Amino acid sequence: MPSAGLLSLILAVLQRDVIASLRRGSEWSNPLVFYVMVCALFPLGIGPQPERLAELAPGILWVVALLASLLATDSLFRGDFDDGTLEQMLLTHQSLYPQVLAKTLAHWMMTGLPLSVLSPILGVLLQLPPAGMLPLMASLVLGTMVLSFIGAIGAALTVGLRKGGLLLSLIVLPLYIPVLIFGSSVVKTAIDGGPYMPQLAMLAVFFLVALALSPLAICGALRISVDQ
Repeated sequence: MPSAGLLSLILAVLQRDVIASLRRGSEWSNPLVFYVMVCALFPLGIGPQPERLAELAPGILWVVALLASLLATDSLFRGDFDDGTLEQMLLTHQSLYPQVLAKTLAHWMMTGLPLSVLSPILGVLLQLPPAGMLPLMASLVLGTMVLSFIGAIGAALTVGLRKGGLLLSLIVLPLYIPVLIFGSSVVKTAIDGGPYMPQLAMLAVFFLVALALSPLAICGALRISVDQ
């Protein structure tokens, strides 16, 4: 497929999925509401002491963002599977790789990106020092993109199951752990005044690897799920 046609296909699928997600509303609003509510509960549960909240804030924000991203992952291919669009995607002559790439990027734009933008406000709520705000956003932008690609593999494997949410969590949560470790380490190191760029660079490496290889795994998983 020529590069211009490939780009047009990616943009068309991306636009379709973003518009559909905006119309449904719950796909992008539920993770945000979950993120805000759970982060708001932590000061009530562990106490309002600023020093303690500041110490725990990087881990809290990253864990809750991870769970909020996972909350919307099950629906990534579910709608297309239910209405037959996914089967048509597999039967057409067009390459499946750019289509799943666009769908995963659309999922990140509607979940991971809003979570990253909202994170500094919740950082203030959790007494996160100013030195950690920018590293928090940067780590979440990269990290949530990796989470979306990993989650898309699990969503593709479980899309044919009627209640695959629990199985999806069991598949992807162990793969999320390295991203969580490096993501929270970026923020903690920045707060302590240390060099956090090595950890941020590792997140960038994770993203590049996921960008190149995850769509291949997603394509294979979708074919397995639809053929069952």
